[in-house]
Amino acid sequence: MSNPVLTRQFAENGALDTGLQAGAPEMVTDPGDRMSIGGVLQVTGIFFMLLLAGAVYGWINAESIRGILLLGIIVAVGVLIVTLIRPQLVKFTGPIYAVVEGVLVGAISAIYAGMWQGIVVQAVLATFAVFLTMLFLYASRIIKVTQRLRSTIVLATVGVFAFYLLSIVLAVFGVSIPLVWDGGWFSILLSAVIVGIAAFNLLLDFDLIERGITEGAPAWMNWFAAFGLMVTLIWLYLEILRLLALTRD
Repeated sequence: MSNPVLTRQFAENGALDTGLQAGAPEMVTDPGDRMSIGGVLQVTGIFFMLLLAGAVYGWINAESIRGILLLGIIVAVGVLIVTLIRPQLVKFTGPIYAVVEGVLVGAISAIYAGMWQGIVVQAVLATFAVFLTMLFLYASRIIKVTQRLRSTIVLATVGVFAFYLLSIVLAVFGVSIPLVWDGGWFSILLSAVIVGIAAFNLLLDFDLIERGITEGAPAWMNWFAAFGLMVTLIWLYLEILRLLALTRD
């Protein structure tokens, strides 16, 4: 169930500094053409409305969508790769990604809800709680995003991405990795670690937003920063959902 998130973190981390570097030559002085916290919040709202709309559709049609989840993942990966290669296209690729991921998240959530009552509400509340906690830790500078921390999170995330990619390839051939998906203590511990990595990626999102605003990044970076935040939160939610399922199972 965690496979859809394999793309998210790759996008999130690979794009963080790439996005700023891509926008660096375009640094502007006109406030109306610069990245701003208001602009990021506005675009984030747009993305999550599209995500919610897709999720409602996915929830209602979960059974019919169930058989093509892998296809949806492939589409999401493709859109994500395009966004990474050409971040300036995020105004077009971002909404597409939000809708596709929304459908996937809605269908997956409905499947989980059918097996464990109340698990979706718990996952949503836990995701919101983690977001607020990481925001507090970042804003209060209890945790400072240094280059060393940034590199560590990126390396850990790339490792998770590689692991999920391997899992998908093996799943295509009907092979399951022992001890990972069986609901045992090892899989629970692994899932908890991945939840932690996803949570720490929120720090990189906050850092990207702050640096972009401080350094006068162009306005299109509002979309790119919001896109990264959406990617991380979706990944975090799906991992928490899986972790809750594993502990119940």
